[in-house]
Amino acid sequence: MPNITTKDTHTARKTPAYLQTKNHYEILDGLRGVVAILVVAFHIFNSFGDHFHQLINHGYLAVDFFFVLSGFVVAYAYDDRWGKMTQWDFYKRRFIRLQPMAIMGTIIGAALFYAQTCRAFPLIATTPVWKMLLVMLLGFTMLPLTTSMDIRGWRQMLPLNGVAWSLFYEYIANILYALVIRRFSRTLLAVFVFLAACFLVQFLLLGPLGDVDGGFSFQKSHLHIGFARLLYPFFAGVLLVRMGKLIHLKSAFAICSLLLCVLLSIPRIGGTEHLWMNGLYESVCIVILFPLIVAVGAGSRITGKYSIKICKFLGAISYPIYITHYPIYCVYLAWVLNNNVPMAKGLLAGLAVLIVSIAIAYASLKLYDEPVRKWLTNRFLKSPR
Repeated sequence: MPNITTKDTHTARKTPAYLQTKNHYEILDGLRGVVAILVVAFHIFNSFGDHFHQLINHGYLAVDFFFVLSGFVVAYAYDDRWGKMTQWDFYKRRFIRLQPMAIMGTIIGAALFYAQTCRAFPLIATTPVWKMLLVMLLGFTMLPLTTSMDIRGWRQMLPLNGVAWSLFYEYIANILYALVIRRFSRTLLAVFVFLAACFLVQFLLLGPLGDVDGGFSFQKSHLHIGFARLLYPFFAGVLLVRMGKLIHLKSAFAICSLLLCVLLSIPRIGGTEHLWMNGLYESVCIVILFPLIVAVGAGSRITGKYSIKICKFLGAISYPIYITHYPIYCVYLAWVLNNNVPMAKGLLAGLAVLIVSIAIAYASLKLYDEPVRKWLTNRFLKSPR
């Protein structure tokens, strides 16, 4: 029996029930880190290939996998705590978890903005500093900007840190969960998830693109893609928790990591003539395989000392590397385009970009994110002494 001191008991009384930490799924932490690194690699290779030809062709599906993970983690953490916390408590907790690193990613984007000048970003050279700083301040809120505030040329809703668009949808999913979805019975949630899957598959098979590579712009077509990508994966993750049907598998971390690498690296299917074929592939990945991988990761365990450390490290840097690497990649892309660098010569520098991205993510985590979140938690969540 553990030795519980008076101090421990006093601390437990001070800490609200919704702040008490649950056990982590180490494999899911590790998988999140693996996929985050694949996103960096996807962007690096994207400097040398078009939409139909690059080595990690389906790297953008990482976002859809993240949404499944997020839904699972949110439901696991909060489904049984609603009698002990308010909606405002939930929003504060999620804001403290997500927003500090989102602000850091925007600051890095502003610091490196003018180093990204190239033909791919035609508006950078003509953007005044005051407008860039205004976009930075607005970007701190994660509210989407219209195309009139575009300062890059790609019509991104968050121009200084393009990948932050997925965080905008993450916040929407959290609000929907807290307002409505958490109240659904398991049957009603299953119906909702089924309809969301139909919405996604219909877009992939009958839509004009044959893929889900979009959602980053505050335009009607991109909003369609964004909500199609959000509603099924996120709430399928919630449904996984409600169902409790997890899968135990030996060597689950290695198998799932390899499977994710393969799924995200499969070349474009069907070319420009048969878009539905690629849509079918992505439908299978998002609707079936990604929830299956999460079920395996949550249902399996790792026991090796070093394996646990690796998964914890990958999980710790996963969000920081995802939300901070994009401005660094854009500097790399500008260097490649401005100097006509071929892939054979550019990949060594690309490896350096990956290493620098991991280093910046880890430094941001330890020197900024963890201290800030600790202060915010003590200031706004914990009960006073």
